[in-house]
Amino acid sequence: MAKLTEEQRQQRATARARREALAREERHQRAEERRQRWRREGTYLSWEEYKAGVPCRGCGQPLLGHASDRPPQSRMTNREREERDNAEKQFLERHGECHEGRWLVSGCPVVHCFACCPTPPMGPKQAEELAKILFSSRSEDRKKELDVWRLTLTCDHVIERTQHNSHSSYSMGITRCSECETDRGVVSSERVGPLCDQEVTREPGTPGPVERERLAAELASAEAKLKRQQRNAAATQIHIDEIRAKLTARANDGGLT
Repeated sequence: MAKLTEEQRQQRATARARREALAREERHQRAEERRQRWRREGTYLSWEEYKAGVPCRGCGQPLLGHASDRPPQSRMTNREREERDNAEKQFLERHGECHEGRWLVSGCPVVHCFACCPTPPMGPKQAEELAKILFSSRSEDRKKELDVWRLTLTCDHVIERTQHNSHSSYSMGITRCSECETDRGVVSSERVGPLCDQEVTREPGTPGPVERERLAAELASAEAKLKRQQRNAAATQIHIDEIRAKLTARANDGGLT
């Protein structure tokens, strides 16, 4: 078989990325259709219903319990292993053909299915914490932590999105296309740079103030790491010299043959 050229390898990689993006898009569309059906049919529980112990409207099984979290398999007792096996058997009887993954609520031994069972509602405290996070993301300090990414979608539209700079690649496989006004799979992504720097006029190819600040911090961290490594290397060299000196002294004393 002839060896592929670099161009052919790139073409295959692009085609594979598109297939994977289309598959993610299809799964997302199925999940969205399922969520809309649950809303229409009233399958979702309210927070009050959930706390009152109303069972899952998808499968009829309970969502709340009083059991402790299941320990790792290596620490399970025979009874706990039997309970786990029974729960797995019951889950497969109910959802063996769903193939959409599973979830459970801490303290309840019943396993639920993503295809059939809506997850529990968000509580007031969780909603409050989420609101705080979303509110803080509007501050200028938070804005400096965001990067702009240029995304190519399955519809071939190119859009820009932001995410936290701790990510080395774009983390979302599905995003909203502003042109199509629908959710699309992400085929490829390219980091443009810090969000704040996109608002500053500068020479092409030169880092903006936020990028320079990040690079300076990265340089300082790397230099500090190098100094620690140099100190450790110097200490190791001293230890090596001491061992050699002891060996030389023993040899001169006739301690070694």
